[in-house]
Amino acid sequence: MMQVSDLLNEKGRHVWPLTPEATVYEAIDEMAQKGVGALLVMEGERLVGIVSERDYTRKVILKGKASREIQVREIMSHPVICARPEFTVEQTMVLMTEKRIRHLPVVVEERVVGVISIGDVVRAIIDDKEFDIQQLRNYIIGG
Repeated sequence: MMQVSDLLNEKGRHVWPLTPEATVYEAIDEMAQKGVGALLVMEGERLVGIVSERDYTRKVILKGKASREIQVREIMSHPVICARPEFTVEQTMVLMTEKRIRHLPVVVEERVVGVISIGDVVRAIIDDKEFDIQQLRNYIIGG
């Protein structure tokens, strides 16, 4: 059964952080440049929040606020729900579905070791099911 650590090994462990003092505009610009939907909010090595496009739309745009004037700390989600590398992909899917989150930092002993998205999890589940189907086909044809 595939684990979160396997996902990180495939996609990489790079994390895109920013500080709580960054403006929301800077966060959105960084997300656009990196092609990601969320950034981790860090104070040094400590994870203090996560800011996503969803936070931006709900807490800035819909409230008529100015993204160049608001700091990330004002709209970030916290406390942050995290995964551990030994979680299975299925456990992670359940966690993300129940908590209605799309991005999940992966943490070991309070240190961020990567981030996975719902897309990563869905892709892994589909790949796993396709592998199972191929194995069954091979068994039936060969058997």
